[in-house]
Amino acid sequence: MSKVAIVTGGTRGIGASISKALRDEGYKVAASYAGNDEAAEQFREETGIAVYQWDVGDFDACAAGVKQVEDDFGPIEILVNNAGITRDVMFHRMTQKDWLDVINTNLNGLFNMTRNVWEDMRGRGFGRIVNISSINGQKGQMGQANYSAAKAGDLGFIKALAQEGARKGITVNTIAPGYIGTEMVLAVPQEVLEKKIIPNIPVGRLGEPEEIARCVLFLCSKDAGFITGSTLTANGGQYMV
Repeated sequence: MSKVAIVTGGTRGIGASISKALRDEGYKVAASYAGNDEAAEQFREETGIAVYQWDVGDFDACAAGVKQVEDDFGPIEILVNNAGITRDVMFHRMTQKDWLDVINTNLNGLFNMTRNVWEDMRGRGFGRIVNISSINGQKGQMGQANYSAAKAGDLGFIKALAQEGARKGITVNTIAPGYIGTEMVLAVPQEVLEKKIIPNIPVGRLGEPEEIARCVLFLCSKDAGFITGSTLTANGGQYMV
């Protein structure tokens, strides 16, 4: 029987590549999205992957979404917490809403989704949880105090939760991508990319979403059963830890 995987924010960017990679490996994939119905429907039509709409910042919506996926496909064994937003602004101009919106989606969303699959994973004695953090959660980034704080919180979350899940057959890891060639990054002015971003990446290029997806596949695999509480950096050598 195919394992069931949920990928939050799974219809666009890195999340879409993760969803497709898991599908191609034989997983039954449910890709959640927040609000872009047009993009989600196009993704569903092109890939055949089931899509579900809910807000990861809403605990009850996550509980309902998880139940629906389980009703449709069966027990969830893989959770990829990829959903995230940005509200970039220098801190002296940052509003409380800018802060709370990012924290609620990018950090509280980890709790909301993981809590709703955790007990069943413990009961079955197996689970794979992979969170998508960021290079800016490791090194910080000017104009992203909210985003960097949330993504740094991800790193502490997995270190604590991995210890709780280890004896129950659940691994909990995170991936910290650098600059990846997604729609969001490619929207940056070409001059900025060529003069300020790419020169700071030792491999001399942006990463590809598929490269992050392959990292997820590895961490979900049987071969990665001895890896938990770890952060896999995938940033072309831009920041080394």
